[in-house]
Formats: sequence, C-alpha cells, structure tokens
Amino acid sequence: MKMRIVLLGLLVLALAAVALVGCAQSQSSTIPPMKRTITMTAVEPKGGVTVDKEAFPKDALPAGGGYLLKAPDKDGRWEVSAYRWDPNQVIVNQGDEVTLEILGINGAEHPTVIEGYNVTFNVKRGQVTMVTFKADKAGVFKINCGVHQPSMVGELVVLAR
Repeated sequence: MKMRIVLLGLLVLALAAVALVGCAQSQSSTIPPMKRTITMTAVEPKGGVTVDKEAFPKDALPAGGGYLLKAPDKDGRWEVSAYRWDPNQVIVNQGDEVTLEILGINGAEHPTVIEGYNVTFNVKRGQVTMVTFKADKAGVFKINCGVHQPSMVGELVVLAR
C-alpha cells in the first residue's frame, strides 16, 4: 500500500513538472524579440599577500595569458590575477537584437570572437567597444578572448523561441 502511495505521488510530481515546462515554453514563445543592450567590462581581479602571512604557491598556473602569478618582490609581496569578462554570461532570447557595450579596464587589448556567430571585435583599455548582432541561433556560444586564455571566456546563451 505504501508503495502505491509513493508511486502515485511521483506520478503527480512528474505530471506537474511536465505542465510547468509546457507553460514556460509557451510563455517564452509569446515574448516578442527585443533590442537588448548589455554592459560588460574586461577586468583583471587581483589579490596579493606577503610571504610571512602566506607561502608563495609551488604549483604553476595553467599556461596562457589569462592567469598571472607574480613572484615575491623585495618586500616578500606576491600577487595573483586573472582576466575575465564581467558579466561572463549573457542571456538573451532568440530573435533579439543584441548590443554588447564593453569597457576595457584591464589589459591593453582583447581580440575576441563569439564562436558560432562569427562576430569579432577588439576591446581596448580605456575605450568602449559596441558590438551589435541578431541572436538568430539558439544555444550556448563562447565569448573568447584570443589573448587571455584560459580564464577570459564567457558565454552567450540564446534561449530558443
């Protein structure tokens, strides 16, 4: 008897989940395409400490220009940093006209491609780069800086209409 109650409860939960998904899908298909402007930055978060408080790491960071580890200076201070997009995930609906407004804060330049969209641009320190495209393909696409790998990779998430 207990098993029947458990199975009945699971069946009710499964039917509720299917109904919710169907409702969400029909609702997202009724939202008309929009013009979206997303503000982003090219940043380099940093942290540092002196060796008397924390030992310098023995293991090297992954190769590439995305992670930086500076050895202790004459005062024993060492630093670590990573280049990244902020935000590193952009979510839009299929059919939206998307404008990325990107301010270069750290790093001289960031030659970038949105893979799968063949959108390319170069973000430079102290400048705002504007990139506009139509999000015509649903899926998840990398926003990839060609210089600061492996850390400076973002995602363009285009939700299916």
